[in-house]
Amino acid sequence: MSPTSALAQQPLAERGFRGFVPFRELPDSDVPTGHGIYVVIRRDTRPPSFLTASPAGHLKGRDPSVTADRLGAAWVDGATVVYIGKAAGRDGLRQRLAEYRRHGAGLLSGHWGGRYIWQLADSDALLVAWQPMTGEDAAEAEQDLIDEFKALHGGALPFANLRNNARRAQEADADID
Repeated sequence: MSPTSALAQQPLAERGFRGFVPFRELPDSDVPTGHGIYVVIRRDTRPPSFLTASPAGHLKGRDPSVTADRLGAAWVDGATVVYIGKAAGRDGLRQRLAEYRRHGAGLLSGHWGGRYIWQLADSDALLVAWQPMTGEDAAEAEQDLIDEFKALHGGALPFANLRNNARRAQEADADID
């Protein structure tokens, strides 16, 4: 299996991921309320175009926009998964994904992670899929999936994941300060 197909829609569905819906359809989707992990997929593996400014909501006055150079440096050629996240604790998948959708729509939301996806010119075509699990498993499952992605893509994180890499985490923190 090639790196581009190992974490694509069909293999993820075979592993128990459900949904595969655009963000705009999340309110009408049967997203579970419990713990779990989720992925954001861009089915087009061609290099993307980036928006100059993010349409996402500002959090505590912070602009989520970053430069095209930073976005280009984060891009992983050939990958379909562009973000991996988790919902643990009291939030649950339904609430966490609702926050993510609201953030991308420019509304006030507590979801700051994964914000790079909103600067993709084709962000409206992105698909969201989720996999429910017990709370204790969510953080570990998220890290396992990120590690799998990194193994398939030469150590790179998914495009919009800014954690698990000291340099990119530092850059993300610089955006917040």
